[in-house]
Amino acid sequence: MGKVLVAYFSASGVTAKLAGRLADAIGADLHEIRPAVPYTSADLDWMDKKSRSSVEMNDKTFRPAIEGRVEDMAQYDVIFAAFPIWWYVAPTIMNTFFEQYDLSGKTIIPLATSGGSGMGDTDKELAPSCKGAVLKDGKRFSADASGDELKAWAKGFGI
Repeated sequence: MGKVLVAYFSASGVTAKLAGRLADAIGADLHEIRPAVPYTSADLDWMDKKSRSSVEMNDKTFRPAIEGRVEDMAQYDVIFAAFPIWWYVAPTIMNTFFEQYDLSGKTIIPLATSGGSGMGDTDKELAPSCKGAVLKDGKRFSADASGDELKAWAKGFGI
């Protein structure tokens, strides 16, 4: 098994903590997926149909701009992709992230945080953006999942 990356998007900090625990537990590099324009509380108001997140998630072709890149994506064989669940799927910023790179031969393993919903159609919606990669079934974790729990899960993928 080659190098492992944990790439994460966290709008409120919850997913960042989970991603950090996973990276520490498995000895992986950590990369934050930062939106070019940070999300405000108003942007994240899923009850407001005109909020930024609602507008983005209602248009599956929308690709929020990202600030920064993974310096040498070619060195990674496995990418754990961590994000919050929005509308039963990954936020479209995750599609933006994957579409920036040649993912041929890589394994992508999604993991998510959520206030209560499961992974929904996440894998199906991410697949077209992960061309050439093997996309594994994702899993939702509670925000306070322990490093040991995350490590045991990653071990199932040979990590």
